[in-house]
Amino acid sequence: MKVLILGGTEEARQLAERLVKMGHDVTTSLAGRTSAPLTPLGQLRTGGFGGPDGLAKYLKAEKFDRIVDATHPYAVQMRSNAVKAAELAELRLVRLTRPGWSEPQYAFWKHVASAEAAVAGLPKGARVLLTVGTTRLDVYFVRYDCTFVVRSIEPPEKPLPAHAISLITRPPYFLGSELQLMQDNAVTHLITKNSGGVQTEAKLQAAQQLRLPVFMIARPPLPPAYDVPTLGQAIAALRLDRY
Repeated sequence: MKVLILGGTEEARQLAERLVKMGHDVTTSLAGRTSAPLTPLGQLRTGGFGGPDGLAKYLKAEKFDRIVDATHPYAVQMRSNAVKAAELAELRLVRLTRPGWSEPQYAFWKHVASAEAAVAGLPKGARVLLTVGTTRLDVYFVRYDCTFVVRSIEPPEKPLPAHAISLITRPPYFLGSELQLMQDNAVTHLITKNSGGVQTEAKLQAAQQLRLPVFMIARPPLPPAYDVPTLGQAIAALRLDRY
């Protein structure tokens, strides 16, 4: 079976490994935004497709039998394109989406629908750890009465203003180092997305221990697809034993 995985997540890499070891012909496509990514087993493709029509043409031209969307939960455009492309190519699409984090008891989460809502809720003088990626950071920086520590895997797309600093690090993160980071930088608030997963969850544990408010940006709405939360369910949903 020939399978295309839209990747960029740890789950995508693990799925590729499982499928290759099962004997399937697997290609993982990466957007190319992260330098030196962990290379999955199988074939690797980097770069965009030119929208859903371009992705559909690629699927047909390369004669794929299945497609898996294992991109980041907040990759709205790619996830929407995958649904449309699968329809155009008449292929089965499985969307592997890791479960979001659940708010623990006695935590201080503020659930918000958008970045704009998160930044609007900050009090004057807040010192914010911002772990939301590198795009649309200008939304936050309108708050000149706050300061920001922007942590990301890649450098921000634009130079940061005077009231923000950049920390370039890669997960996994651990509780001890997250506590140290927040204390060393006098962090008073955390703004993050509900990405889920264990590699970055320690920041939430650290914020809870330090009794810091967390602005949790909700996952965006997506077009309907066959969603599964685990690798095993993704492999079962692909129906690799039939066409």
